[in-house]
Amino acid sequence: MELRQLATFAAVAEEGSFTRAAGRLHVVQSAVSASVRALERELGVALFDRTTHRVELSAAGRAFLPEARRALDAAAAARDAVDVLNGGPRGTVRLGAMLAQPAPAVSVPRLLALLRDAHPGIDVELEVGTSAAHSEALRRGRLDLAFVALPRWAAPGLELTALGEIEMQLAVWPDHPLAARDAVSLADLEGERFVDGPAAWGSRITIDAAFAAADVAREIAYEIPDMAGLAEYVHYRLAVAIVTPGVFTPLHDVRLVPIRPDAPLCSTSLAAAAGRELSAAARAVVALARYGTR
Repeated sequence: MELRQLATFAAVAEEGSFTRAAGRLHVVQSAVSASVRALERELGVALFDRTTHRVELSAAGRAFLPEARRALDAAAAARDAVDVLNGGPRGTVRLGAMLAQPAPAVSVPRLLALLRDAHPGIDVELEVGTSAAHSEALRRGRLDLAFVALPRWAAPGLELTALGEIEMQLAVWPDHPLAARDAVSLADLEGERFVDGPAAWGSRITIDAAFAAADVAREIAYEIPDMAGLAEYVHYRLAVAIVTPGVFTPLHDVRLVPIRPDAPLCSTSLAAAAGRELSAAARAVVALARYGTR
């Protein structure tokens, strides 16, 4: 049994596809299939249930996967120990970045620049997506780390390193009836038409939960995957929005009004799969994210 076979098996399990696993490993699909078949012959079991449309772990595969990961983690830790003594950590970190980074304290480009200067042996494969998609990718092992904007209750199976928290505010046009208020409550917003991001965005999950906790109904009139673009919808009086003021630029004289006392709190964290040992390279990214991006 070779580490290469274990890595190939884990990649197929995590990607749910021989084709995607081949792309991730930068090899042809036939090599992935051959490696898995050889491993199955050695173990005497089928690790996957294969159909025309999908590939799923068999019962034996589900039992074997955590042990394969432990063996791969142990091999990576051994390499890390040598690398630390030989010029610092090296390797590739698969990092998820959000479509719209909601906390001003977090700058992914700055983090990557700091990482390049401090640890030139570390490469980063960047994947941009939603908090919900990144959470699933972390749990499946497709990502090592990911920035997410999720409260802890919405991140099962993940370990969160908190990076920042900010109160969200109401965005309205200048002569909206609520524009001159010092503050509004969520109850004051019942009956308003909202523009917001997709349901998989962390900020949307937080806002939806806040309205549910306040027992206030909310109408989403427009759903767009562009946080900066929310200002246009507010400017043209199509809808109001709840936004993070540190990222949202009040274009076209859009007004921001504090929400009291039940303002949704947008929390940004660097997430990893719970129970998975991070490589030295991934730990270096976490350290820089915690102390070097502010």
